Amino acid sequence: MQAENTARASQSKKRTRIQIENEERILDAALDVFSSYGFRGATVDQIAEAAGMSKPNLLYYFRRKQDIYIAVLSRTLENWLTPLGDLDPDGEPEAEIGRYVGQKLAMSRDKPMESRLFAIEVIQGAPMMMDLLRTDLRAIVEDKAGALAAWIAAGKLAKVEPAHLIFMIWAMTQHYADFDTQIQSVIGSGISGSPDTFADAEQAVTQILFRGILPR
Repeated sequence: MQAENTARASQSKKRTRIQIENEERILDAALDVFSSYGFRGATVDQIAEAAGMSKPNLLYYFRRKQDIYIAVLSRTLENWLTPLGDLDPDGEPEAEIGRYVGQKLAMSRDKPMESRLFAIEVIQGAPMMMDLLRTDLRAIVEDKAGALAAWIAAGKLAKVEPAHLIFMIWAMTQHYADFDTQIQSVIGSGISGSPDTFADAEQAVTQILFRGILPR
């Protein structure tokens, strides 16, 4: 990701296994700290302590708190874009879209903090992520919207604006991470803590989605 590359401290092009592991440890720790205190409230000292390393050692990998924050969000976006990028235009739309929905819902189950932190950044106007949203995100959405448009033209999907279909999938799946507290307060469990709730959510989302987009 472009922002992630510029955020990392100057290093040799080929990173060692230890360097990669330390960077991931820093990002995992930073996710916890930023989720607890927000960007403004979090400090590099807190992140270093959570990562189990000294502040000077952390600063070898990332120069500033902002660089760490951008790297955390960039990693989340990259993880989200990978399954969308895997959408095969030569495949059958029901299988391809169904798999994508399942992967996105699993991410909401397995990585809810990442989703919530990203949502907060976007709600605030994406001041540190706008370049990535306008480049990496826009490019892949435009590409996959083209695949959806081809399926629509072939009569394999109902007529619907492709980009808005992608937005709806994001809304239906990321809701289970971003509003987990609300879900638990209503039905007693979220998808992270209950396999049955996850199965019910996946069935409901895919059933409602396909009833709207498959030709009749």
